[in-house]
Amino acid sequence: MNRTSYAEFLNRKQRISHPVGPDIDMGEVHSLLHPWQREIVAWTVRRGRAAIFADCGLGKTFMQLEWARLASARTLILAPLSVARQTEREAHKIGQEVRYVRSGDDVDGDGVWITNYEMADEFDPSMFGAVVLDESSILKNNTGATRNRLISQWQHTPYRLACTATPAPNDVAELCNHAEFLGIMPRNEMLAAYFVHDDTGWRIKGHAIRPMYEWMASWAIAIRRPSDIGYPDEGYDLPPLTIEAKVVDVEVTPDGQLFATDLGGIGGRSAIRRHTLEARCEVAIELASRPGQHIVWCGLNDEASSIAAAVPGAVNVEGSWSADDKAEALEAFQDGEIRVLVTKPSIAGFGMNFQNCHRMIFVGLSDSYEAYYQAIRRCWRFGQTEPVDVQIVVSTLEQQIVQNVARKEAEAEQSSGELVRFSPLRKDTNDEHDGASAVRGRRGERRGLATAVG
Repeated sequence: MNRTSYAEFLNRKQRISHPVGPDIDMGEVHSLLHPWQREIVAWTVRRGRAAIFADCGLGKTFMQLEWARLASARTLILAPLSVARQTEREAHKIGQEVRYVRSGDDVDGDGVWITNYEMADEFDPSMFGAVVLDESSILKNNTGATRNRLISQWQHTPYRLACTATPAPNDVAELCNHAEFLGIMPRNEMLAAYFVHDDTGWRIKGHAIRPMYEWMASWAIAIRRPSDIGYPDEGYDLPPLTIEAKVVDVEVTPDGQLFATDLGGIGGRSAIRRHTLEARCEVAIELASRPGQHIVWCGLNDEASSIAAAVPGAVNVEGSWSADDKAEALEAFQDGEIRVLVTKPSIAGFGMNFQNCHRMIFVGLSDSYEAYYQAIRRCWRFGQTEPVDVQIVVSTLEQQIVQNVARKEAEAEQSSGELVRFSPLRKDTNDEHDGASAVRGRRGERRGLATAVG
């Protein structure tokens, strides 16, 4: 199939997303929002079913709150467990009252309501004219019950918004699931139109790259800094970020190997992490015992309990805690009442604002780039005034995981540049602003994972 006929094929398959929302202008959006934020809100409200892919610290909470207010008389926001109360506090800054509810029985009128993803089944979607997925990367698991439930439950809701900081165009599941949740295109049709499956998995067809991004621009807005859509970047300069790998030399030989050469699969990674737990925790305890606030990211319960017991002023926020107890502890850390927060990325790594802290420690690392990126961006975000220091404590063999995440980091940065390049609100058409060059300019002085592991 030549280029011309393939383009014609894509045009036949493509479902252009047409506006279905109310027609508003920027002046109807709260004046506390920056002009570029108001433009994004107005565009997404008019689209009706849209996605905001905005980097951490760019005010997604304000934008989704205003979208929720303007899109429908009654809107439900679904958010991660630890984020709902933070959203309530942010709403007060723009004169909104957002009320947390646990079921549809608690909804007693119009307005903006918020609940946790875990409570979604307790709501009748016909009660709401609009729904927001906060941290919509929850849709990434294309086979999970949560993903299927959310898409099915809200498929008839007139207006839908998905918000996340970490969309990856090379992550087929995430893109397909966003498009399907928003009612733009079913997953199977998107795969047929833009992707091919080979030995490495799903990847974008060479001739489909531009058509796919142009199609996405009809329903999604991506932004990493205000200048991506033609506004000044004043006040949105990130401080320096330093990432250092603390490599612990531990003698471990994985099962089935004469020498420690490879981690193996999930089982092998888990076994190595447990074998090296004590040595890694010793290093993390020494780092977290230094003055100042720290976040210690753990993957295992034994890591978290060991460190919390040994570090003065440390509090371990555990998954078994109630939602209210978690929220109170995270707020206490934000307010400086807790010196060292010990927890998992799955608990506090998404959506929370921790600019009060600029030191963090990873006690080991998983293969998830998304979890790593989101955890770092709790502190390294617009509004942070101090250089951010990140220490990653791994054993010698676990450097393979660090290198894997570093590879994903490089791919994600290139992909995010492509998303911005085709942004529907972009005013700058200078190609020098595209791709990886734009990412480097945004990040400024920085040492990433690739540098940390050499």
